[in-house]
Amino acid sequence: MEKLVGWASGVASRMPISWSSSVEVFAQLLRRHGVEPDAVRDVDAAWDAFVAFLQVELAGIEQPENDGDGFIVEWGNWDWNDDQPSLSFGRLLAVSDRGDRDDPYWQPEYWKAELQLIFNEDREWADLSSIGFQDTGYDHSKIGAPRAIALEEMRRFIESYPQLAAMWRAEPARSELAIERAG
Repeated sequence: MEKLVGWASGVASRMPISWSSSVEVFAQLLRRHGVEPDAVRDVDAAWDAFVAFLQVELAGIEQPENDGDGFIVEWGNWDWNDDQPSLSFGRLLAVSDRGDRDDPYWQPEYWKAELQLIFNEDREWADLSSIGFQDTGYDHSKIGAPRAIALEEMRRFIESYPQLAAMWRAEPARSELAIERAG
């Protein structure tokens, strides 16, 4: 996939985009897949946009070998979503273009661009907590074929749990797209 630059104008370029514009690019990709970021009704379309988003090269972050660009799928009932069942697609970024890198105590800042899909209660995923896992774990595969393979494996993992597969086929009640400082 071509790297997006000038996402507002729809102009594509092979240059990386700033990490700080990443959530806007994710929103654009969601719209290209026929969904609004705050009104996702099709989990497959949201996933396809997420897969495309994860192939966009970002500037201002650490390299993948330094865990600078990772992704995760999380699920559960969280208090910030009124304890409603949720499924989240997130991209964790170790931002390296902030602060004084000459400072011996310098560390990258961690930011997470995340799409949360919130569902109504349903008996098909009432026992969501019984899965034992709450996420897939972070993957830091490099952009390109390694990342595409990791995403396929992640999707197969999710599909292996009936509760998650049922959520995947359902229509979210609401959704939220944001970028926030993590940890």
